[in-house]
Amino acid sequence: MDKIQIKAPKGARKNRKIIGRGIGSGYGSTSGKGTKGQKARAGGRVRPGFEGGQMPLYRRIATRGFSNSRFKKVYTIIKLGALEIFEDGSKVTKEELIREKIVRKKAYPVKILSGGTLTKKLIVEIDKVSKSAQETIISLGGEVIVKEKAKVKEKDNEKDKKKTKKRAKADDDEEQEEKTETGKKEKVSVKGKAKDKEKAGEDGE
Repeated sequence: MDKIQIKAPKGARKNRKIIGRGIGSGYGSTSGKGTKGQKARAGGRVRPGFEGGQMPLYRRIATRGFSNSRFKKVYTIIKLGALEIFEDGSKVTKEELIREKIVRKKAYPVKILSGGTLTKKLIVEIDKVSKSAQETIISLGGEVIVKEKAKVKEKDNEKDKKKTKKRAKADDDEEQEEKTETGKKEKVSVKGKAKDKEKAGEDGE
């Protein structure tokens, strides 16, 4: 390839924008800066974050505190009246609700709120139940088993077990330290008695 054939790609070189040389080019008089004002002046610009005087975004957003939105627990909410389709005495679980197409999202835990009318005795085993809904189910002769409370109790029991183990270990360590200290004292007392006997024997001679 000859050097003569090498060319810059299209759009790489652009003609210089000529301003302030008459209105025929479209960039005369005001040189494309509009009519007067701060932005028309040399070095006239708006600082980053300035929104014309209104409260800027960086001041509207809270700079203190903590948002727990990332860790909040989302529940699938159903009303108590939706359980009326089940037969009297039947057990209501999350799987049964999905089968009856009352609940569609398997990922979220289910929470039952009071609303509608329920006339049947049911055994409800669900993630969470409101206090009023629980009272209505029990008043009809039913039973409510809340899964989350059971999980919390298990965790508390595990924590208590760990604490008792730590206390037992600490007590054992203290007992061992006391035994070693008493053993050292006894050895020292025995050595002292032996020295006293030797001295007494020398004096007798």
